[in-house]
Amino acid sequence: MTNLNKTILIVDDDVDYLFQMKTIVEGFGFKVITAESQKEAEEIIDKNRPDLTILDLMMENSDSGFILAYKIKKKYPDVPIIVASAVAAETGISFDVESEDDKNWIKADLFLDKGIRPDQLLREINKLLKL
Repeated sequence: MTNLNKTILIVDDDVDYLFQMKTIVEGFGFKVITAESQKEAEEIIDKNRPDLTILDLMMENSDSGFILAYKIKKKYPDVPIIVASAVAAETGISFDVESEDDKNWIKADLFLDKGIRPDQLLREINKLLKL
Protein backbone atom coordinates (compact mmCIF):
# COMPACT_ATOMS: atom_id res chain seq x y z
CA MET A 1 0.00 0.00 0.00
CA THR A 2 1.40 3.38 -0.93
CA ASN A 3 0.72 6.63 0.85
CA LEU A 4 3.01 8.77 -1.34
CA ASN A 5 0.28 11.33 -1.82
CA LYS A 6 0.58 12.06 1.94
CA THR A 7 3.49 14.13 3.25
CA ILE A 8 4.69 13.88 6.83
CA LEU A 9 6.94 16.52 8.36
CA ILE A 10 9.26 15.16 11.06
CA VAL A 11 11.11 17.66 13.25
CA ASP A 12 13.81 16.62 15.71
CA ASP A 13 17.22 18.04 16.66
CA ASP A 14 18.62 14.53 17.21
CA VAL A 15 19.84 13.72 13.69
CA ASP A 16 20.16 9.99 14.40
CA TYR A 17 16.58 9.79 15.68
CA LEU A 18 15.41 11.96 12.77
CA PHE A 19 17.07 9.62 10.24
CA GLN A 20 15.58 6.57 11.99
CA MET A 21 12.07 8.09 11.99
CA LYS A 22 12.38 9.20 8.35
CA THR A 23 13.41 5.66 7.34
CA ILE A 24 10.51 4.09 9.28
CA VAL A 25 7.85 6.51 7.99
CA GLU A 26 9.13 6.26 4.38
CA GLY A 27 8.94 2.48 4.84
CA PHE A 28 5.21 2.97 5.52
CA GLY A 29 4.98 4.54 2.05
CA PHE A 30 4.72 8.22 3.01
CA LYS A 31 6.67 11.12 1.55
CA VAL A 32 8.79 12.62 4.35
CA ILE A 33 10.18 16.11 4.88
CA THR A 34 12.57 16.59 7.81
CA ALA A 35 13.79 19.55 9.81
CA GLU A 36 16.47 19.62 12.51
CA SER A 37 15.17 22.69 14.36
CA GLN A 38 12.11 24.75 15.15
CA LYS A 39 13.47 27.52 12.90
CA GLU A 40 14.00 25.15 9.95
CA ALA A 41 10.52 23.68 10.43
CA GLU A 42 8.95 27.15 10.45
CA GLU A 43 10.62 27.90 7.10
CA ILE A 44 9.25 24.62 5.69
CA ILE A 45 5.65 25.23 6.86
CA ASP A 46 5.74 28.72 5.35
CA LYS A 47 6.01 27.06 1.93
CA ASN A 48 4.53 23.57 2.40
CA ARG A 49 1.41 22.14 4.01
CA PRO A 50 2.21 18.71 5.44
CA ASP A 51 -0.57 16.15 5.88
CA LEU A 52 0.72 15.33 9.37
CA THR A 53 3.63 16.40 11.57
CA ILE A 54 5.70 14.56 14.15
CA LEU A 55 7.49 16.99 16.44
CA ASP A 56 10.13 16.64 19.11
CA LEU A 57 9.33 18.69 22.20
CA MET A 58 12.74 19.93 23.35
CA MET A 59 14.91 21.39 20.59
CA GLU A 60 16.43 24.92 20.64
CA ASN A 61 14.15 25.63 23.60
CA SER A 62 12.50 23.32 26.09
CA ASP A 63 9.12 24.16 24.53
CA SER A 64 10.07 24.31 20.83
CA GLY A 65 7.65 21.50 19.97
CA PHE A 66 4.74 23.27 21.65
CA ILE A 67 5.56 26.58 19.91
CA LEU A 68 5.81 24.81 16.56
CA ALA A 69 2.55 22.93 17.14
CA TYR A 70 0.83 26.22 17.92
CA LYS A 71 2.19 27.86 14.73
CA ILE A 72 1.26 24.87 12.55
CA LYS A 73 -2.30 24.73 13.95
CA LYS A 74 -2.68 28.48 13.45
CA LYS A 75 -1.70 28.20 9.78
CA TYR A 76 -3.14 24.73 9.06
CA PRO A 77 -5.82 23.98 11.70
CA ASP A 78 -6.68 20.58 10.22
CA VAL A 79 -3.13 19.15 10.10
CA PRO A 80 -2.74 16.44 12.77
CA ILE A 81 0.24 16.85 15.09
CA ILE A 82 2.04 14.15 17.05
CA VAL A 83 4.49 15.32 19.70
CA ALA A 84 7.04 12.56 20.28
CA SER A 85 9.28 13.24 23.23
CA ALA A 86 11.64 11.66 25.71
CA VAL A 87 10.76 14.40 28.22
CA ALA A 88 8.98 11.97 30.58
CA ALA A 89 12.06 9.73 30.71
CA GLU A 90 14.44 12.70 31.06
CA THR A 91 12.51 14.86 33.54
CA GLY A 92 9.74 12.76 35.04
CA ILE A 93 7.24 15.33 33.71
CA SER A 94 4.51 13.75 31.67
CA PHE A 95 2.22 15.47 29.24
CA ASP A 96 -1.04 14.28 27.85
CA VAL A 97 -3.64 15.74 25.53
CA GLU A 98 -6.63 14.06 27.11
CA SER A 99 -7.95 16.90 29.29
CA GLU A 100 -9.51 20.04 27.81
CA ASP A 101 -7.02 22.24 29.69
CA ASP A 102 -4.07 20.44 28.12
CA LYS A 103 -5.70 20.51 24.66
CA ASN A 104 -6.13 24.28 24.94
CA TRP A 105 -2.42 24.97 25.37
CA ILE A 106 -0.82 21.89 23.81
CA LYS A 107 -1.90 22.14 20.19
CA ALA A 108 -1.14 18.51 19.48
CA ASP A 109 -3.49 15.69 18.59
CA LEU A 110 -1.36 13.01 20.20
CA PHE A 111 1.52 12.90 22.67
CA LEU A 112 3.83 9.88 22.44
CA ASP A 113 6.89 8.91 24.42
CA LYS A 114 9.94 8.28 22.23
CA GLY A 115 10.67 4.65 21.68
CA ILE A 116 7.29 4.01 20.08
CA ARG A 117 7.15 0.78 18.13
CA PRO A 118 6.84 1.19 14.34
CA ASP A 119 3.57 -0.79 14.19
CA GLN A 120 2.06 1.46 16.88
CA LEU A 121 3.31 4.58 15.07
CA LEU A 122 1.73 3.41 11.80
CA ARG A 123 -1.59 2.76 13.58
CA GLU A 124 -1.56 6.26 15.11
CA ILE A 125 -0.63 7.95 11.79
CA ASN A 126 -3.36 6.04 9.93
CA LYS A 127 -5.90 6.93 12.63
CA LEU A 128 -5.01 10.64 12.51
CA LEU A 129 -5.02 10.70 8.69
CA LYS A 130 -8.21 8.58 8.64
CA LEU A 131 -6.63 6.04 6.29
